[in-house]
Amino acid sequence: MHRIVIVGGGVAGLSAAWELLGDPQGPPADLEVIVLESSDRVGGKLRRHPVAGHLVDVGAEAMLATRPEAAVLVAEIGGGDAIVTPATMAASVYSRGDLHPLPPGTLMGIPADPAAAAGLLTDEEVDRAADEHVVAPLTGDVSVGAYVADALGEAVVDRLVEPLLGGVYAGQARALSLAATLPGVYAAASAGRSLLATARAFTPPPRSESDHAPGGSAPRAPFIGLRGGVGHLPGLIADAVRARGGVVRTRVTVTELDRAGSGWGVLVSTATGTETITADAVVLAVPAAVAHDLLERHTASAAEALARIETASVAVVTFAFETGEMPPLTGSGFLVPPVEGRSVKASTFSSQKWRWLAELSPDLTYVRASLGRFGDEADLLLPDEDLVDLAFDDLTAILGVTLPEPVDFHVQRWENGLPQYAVGHLGTVATIRAAMAAVPGVELAGASYLGVGIPAVIASGREAARNALVTLGLRD
Repeated sequence: MHRIVIVGGGVAGLSAAWELLGDPQGPPADLEVIVLESSDRVGGKLRRHPVAGHLVDVGAEAMLATRPEAAVLVAEIGGGDAIVTPATMAASVYSRGDLHPLPPGTLMGIPADPAAAAGLLTDEEVDRAADEHVVAPLTGDVSVGAYVADALGEAVVDRLVEPLLGGVYAGQARALSLAATLPGVYAAASAGRSLLATARAFTPPPRSESDHAPGGSAPRAPFIGLRGGVGHLPGLIADAVRARGGVVRTRVTVTELDRAGSGWGVLVSTATGTETITADAVVLAVPAAVAHDLLERHTASAAEALARIETASVAVVTFAFETGEMPPLTGSGFLVPPVEGRSVKASTFSSQKWRWLAELSPDLTYVRASLGRFGDEADLLLPDEDLVDLAFDDLTAILGVTLPEPVDFHVQRWENGLPQYAVGHLGTVATIRAAMAAVPGVELAGASYLGVGIPAVIASGREAARNALVTLGLRD
């Protein structure tokens, strides 16, 4: 019998467990899988919470569809029928006191056609972007903001790239790594190619109602969700893992890793005391700071590199309004550049974006507001009530309407929730991976390394599980 312990019950850890047990021919008879989660629930940054009597997402609410890992996993665990696409993806950007449609054909805010950003950008800023300065081939990593500003001007960074990157990483464009966040752009930049041409190459043409997926009836969309909310996914994976014989434990905190012969002793703390679980292999599907604490005794170089990965804290305020009292809302929501000086960095009109939610509660309109950016988190120190007032006031000002009093609201804080991929991040990850050779039988997974989106995190967990099986000689 071989035992693999997975530390962390977020999507990465659960995906690792499913990779170990989800073989269509059935799980290996000689493999025991245990998932240990310190909190009272699985899911990590995916969570649903009741607001006005209905469970809604208060963490991530969409999954990138241009990567297949999420859809594949959902299908494998029997949830394929729950996959939905947004009813609308028509987002806006708040700039200079007005809402402007997000220009079609943008790659993380980089416009394929600068003229499409007219209005959001001034005429002079559009002209500057169109007069691209082709940057010399890159010989090393740079920040997204520095590279785009050199090529297309500061305004493209301030008004377009910042809000898009902020929505994904809660970070700052002039600090985030081009190589880690936009690898395709980095590869083109390293070859000295035009940034505008690169944006055109990576941006699909505008889709029409007749644009359908091959062999299917659902329109193509860059994102997918789940009926009932993306926060439903962790429970579905955990149920599938348990059905295959895996063990998923919550309220179990791993405090130490000790070598135990050729394997590991996992020291855990529970409400009833402490215990040691022996393991032949361990997957650490936890934030970098937690991995640092568990590995520091075993590999100082990996721990030092892990300590370099900083994080941003964010908050999501979810409002429920009476539909009959709401003014009209347009599109799926809006993004706010930091240069505007607002506390709200983005808003999602959830009931308009997701048909299942509108059908679930037609008398209610759900609106989300996101707050917090790396290096700009002072607002998050406010009590919940003040944070709600701040979000409500910003929504009212940005939309330019009078919003009714909410029927209900909820504040979800994600402290240190988003890792920051600083310039040189891929080198940091390479250092960590090389140093882990000194810790055989321990694998790392999660958003801290090679992607913060749900599909990337799933891929990370499954890769770590495969590596653990190879280490144990259970897979070639």
